[in-house]
Amino acid sequence: MISMRLIRQGAEANIYLNEKENLVIKDRIKKGYRITELDNHIRKSRTRAESKLMDKAHNAGILTPKIISTEQNKITMTHIAGKRLKDTLDKNNVKTIMTVIGEIIAKLHRNNIIHGDLTTSNFIQKDAEICLIDFGLGSISTSVEKKAVDIHLFEEAMESTHSEVYNPAIKSMISAYRKNYEDSDPVLKRLEQIRKRGRYVKR
Repeated sequence: MISMRLIRQGAEANIYLNEKENLVIKDRIKKGYRITELDNHIRKSRTRAESKLMDKAHNAGILTPKIISTEQNKITMTHIAGKRLKDTLDKNNVKTIMTVIGEIIAKLHRNNIIHGDLTTSNFIQKDAEICLIDFGLGSISTSVEKKAVDIHLFEEAMESTHSEVYNPAIKSMISAYRKNYEDSDPVLKRLEQIRKRGRYVKR
């Protein structure tokens, strides 16, 4: 009997670990409020889209779990045995790690990949490497606005979770993003506009 352990329970999917084979299974949850046929279609299409995004990110040189199989509502992938950046980021490693994060986001946007949920819970640190997971809210887009929002959501997550290192973190991330993405200028200009809109709303 295969040993399956629930390691994360979310609103959209449950994540299981197959301990014997060291594989992770992401199983999208059935939504009772949706018509069955529609629910099946949505879960299947989102599962397929996420799998393709992860493959595209991997081909762009980003460390992601390797997709083993995609069927119906489940993605089976390799398990990255590391720690969430949420638990390892501190003042001693913030500049080094955030430089890597900036490089990763630059690779995403250079390939028109919008992650949609960039938080330190979705970056896994394994030794000296950083792995990006959970592309469930992702998409493909050339939109400057969407790329800027992608970064802004990460900034908001950093401010909420890592306020003590926020300033050096964002400075290092933006610097690396600019250096590694040749079309970063319009994205960063739009990012500044989004920041100003946010400050206006908060007043």
